[in-house]
Parts: sequence; structure tokens; C-alpha cells
Amino acid sequence: MNNSNTAEIMEKGMACLLENLGEIETERFISVIIRERFDYTKWRKTYFGDMSVKELNSNATAYAQEHPFKPKNVD
Repeated sequence: MNNSNTAEIMEKGMACLLENLGEIETERFISVIIRERFDYTKWRKTYFGDMSVKELNSNATAYAQEHPFKPKNVD
């Protein structure tokens, strides 16, 4: 696993959000996270429930095939 420092993690996370949501939706997402005191662990348990690792992998693979990653051209 890559041992990124906090600044690198923030940079990667923001880049991912901006690429996938755009500026306005990224701001909205961050506002909701801050305002709602978002608990990722609770959300994950609610969202994924008792899904097994095999099911999660299968679902993630299917999603990735339906929504292929298309990086922006970097000049």
C-alpha cells in the first residue's frame, strides 16, 4: 500500500472529486460532509450491509466495466 502523507491524500482526493463531479458538485459534496458530520464507517455499513467481499468485488468489477475510467489528457 502506498504510504501517502496527508497533503498527498488530500490532493488525490480533490483531483478525483473534481474530475468526477466538477467544481460545483465537489463544493456541495464537501459542504455536506462538513455539515452532516459524516461518519464513513456508519455509511459504509449501511450502504454495503452484510455484503461479502466476493459480492463487493463482483459489484465493483461490473461497475468498472459499465463505467470505464477515462483519464483526462495531460499535456
